[in-house]
Amino acid sequence: MRLVLASASPRRAELLASAGFQFRVEPVEIDERPRAGEDPVALVERLSAEKAARVAQLHPGAVVLGADTVVVAAGSIMGKPIDDRDAAGMLERLSGRSHEVLTGVAVEADARHLAAVERTTVHFLPLSPAEIEWYVGSGEPRDKAGAYAVQGLASRFVARIEGSYSNVVGLPLARVYQLLKAIGAL
Repeated sequence: MRLVLASASPRRAELLASAGFQFRVEPVEIDERPRAGEDPVALVERLSAEKAARVAQLHPGAVVLGADTVVVAAGSIMGKPIDDRDAAGMLERLSGRSHEVLTGVAVEADARHLAAVERTTVHFLPLSPAEIEWYVGSGEPRDKAGAYAVQGLASRFVARIEGSYSNVVGLPLARVYQLLKAIGAL
């Protein structure tokens, strides 16, 4: 099996490698903005499928894995912050509350397609303005959905997680494994 990860995310690549998968990385640029009326589940389903399909065209005979992650708090989708001010606003909204991390995962192999959405609930501790300022100043939130990295400095703010930890990092490994088995890649 030739596995291709249709993502530029270093976290996804690290997760796959740590689980023993051999793969190559082939990032693809797509418009990740939600469509009018598109709910978070439909968004991550669509984006992961688009990534996998686009890269599958470039690699016939390969198994292609696409993924997309969003944070959903109080019904609002939080993507990656556009700047530090946006990151601080996201962290203020997450402070002392729970939110969902949704990752759409799509696998393409020889015109076959399987997909799933993984949901994980994350509970944040209350954050003071000084804690938010410190964390934003670290630079870590800049390229992360929801403006935090659970595997990094923000781990100190997470009271508990219900569901897949690797999903919060960016790729639900058990779900990926199930999809790869189901499509006959393993």
